[in-house]
Amino acid sequence: MEYMTAKEAAAKWNISERRVQVLCEQTRIEGVARLGKSWAIPKDAQKPLDARKKGV
Repeated sequence: MEYMTAKEAAAKWNISERRVQVLCEQTRIEGVARLGKSWAIPKDAQKPLDARKKGV
């Protein structure tokens, strides 16, 4: 399985790197793993839905 960094995920999903880190900490990204101080996010992971928004 291939992984990307939080920085790469942030660019891919058009959100901040810090937001990706928070999503990882909250285990909202499926298959995420902690490697030392960095996060390994599967390349095929989907951006989690914004929990603040209700179904429209």
